[in-house]
Amino acid sequence: MNATTRRKIAVRAELIRRVKDDLIGRLSLPYQPEDLHEDVSLLGSGLGLDSLDALEVVLGIEQEFGVRVEEGNVSVLRSINTIVDYLMAHGAATAQGGDA
Repeated sequence: MNATTRRKIAVRAELIRRVKDDLIGRLSLPYQPEDLHEDVSLLGSGLGLDSLDALEVVLGIEQEFGVRVEEGNVSVLRSINTIVDYLMAHGAATAQGGDA
C-alpha cells in the first residue's frame, strides 16, 4: 500500500470518528462512537432520526467541517459513510490538513 492510500485511509478514519462524535454530542444520542456502525441508516429504521434531527446533522456538517450541503440533498444523510464520502469529495479532509 502506498503512502497516498495510507493517508486517505487515515483521513477517512479521522473523519468517521469526528462525525460519530458530532452526531452523538449534537443529538444527545445514547451511544458510544464504537456502537455506531458506519453503514447504519441515520433516518428511518436505523437510528430513527427525524426531519429536525436531519437539520441538526446538516448544521453540524456545515459548522464542524465547513462544507455546505445543498438544500434537498438528503442522500448525504443516508449513513455515516455517505456523510464522510461527501466530506471527502468536498474538500473537508484537505481543509483539515489531509491530502484527499
